[in-house]
Amino acid sequence: MHFDLADLRLFIHIGESPSLTQGARRAFLSPAAASARIKALEGQLDTRLLYRDSRGVELTPAGHKLLKHARLIMNQVEYLKAEFTHFGTDSAGHIRIFANTTAVTEFLPEVLAGFLAKRPGVTVDLQERLSRDIVRGVLDGSTDMGIIAGPVEAAGLQVIHFSTDRLVLIVPVGHELAKQKKVTLKQTLAFQHIGLHEGSTLLSFLRDHVERLGQNLSLRIQVSSFEAICRMVEAGVGIGIIPESAAMRHSRTMHLVTLSLDEPWAVRERSILVRELDALPGTVRALIATLMPDEDTKSG
Repeated sequence: MHFDLADLRLFIHIGESPSLTQGARRAFLSPAAASARIKALEGQLDTRLLYRDSRGVELTPAGHKLLKHARLIMNQVEYLKAEFTHFGTDSAGHIRIFANTTAVTEFLPEVLAGFLAKRPGVTVDLQERLSRDIVRGVLDGSTDMGIIAGPVEAAGLQVIHFSTDRLVLIVPVGHELAKQKKVTLKQTLAFQHIGLHEGSTLLSFLRDHVERLGQNLSLRIQVSSFEAICRMVEAGVGIGIIPESAAMRHSRTMHLVTLSLDEPWAVRERSILVRELDALPGTVRALIATLMPDEDTKSG
């Protein structure tokens, strides 16, 4: 069975587009030419890959399976090009990263700034995603690497631990919880919270734990960053749960009280997810090395 890389690339474009016409446009083909290529691919595989109707196209179960493999194949082709074009160096290339809220807003900007400043030929696509989407993205080849916090079920992936953080509660000075050394999540639910925006990893994580308590998380306002949460808390608008690293940084310039969360899930291991570390191009491996506290990477 022979696969044309151009056909696989076309199928990826169509699979990621709402219509065959838009997918064909991304591949610089006419809709008729794209349709003929897909029909030929279906004939070669002896299976239907797309459902076609007046609203557009939708992948069949076989189409979803082919999309996953096509992405992986094309990723490896791009890795191969990068390795040999630049002789395995980390001076050029494109890195795709799916990461949780804390990574995107807290430490990655600083890490990437230093990394990219030394490598003008490198570009990065950084996207904030939920943990389950990060795992799925690494598995199906949508991203080169994922960054998550907390326990993860990632069969078939390498999990590389690189740091530890913990979630804490911040309250304004004078708040009735301020004299406590530590509190449980249930204790905090008697007060209105300041939360992150919808779709953020941390908000989804907290809601899951609140639901397990059979209660609701009362959000007074949702904002886009940990700094904004801290400013709202300082002003007395509500209380908030954020990473300790963010609380420590913003406490230097704001009047906040930080309390330990007496919950087993408050301590969170930060991990990098990859399919196979040694198969990644030099650029991606160099970024992973930059994130590590030392030269060693532990995989499991």
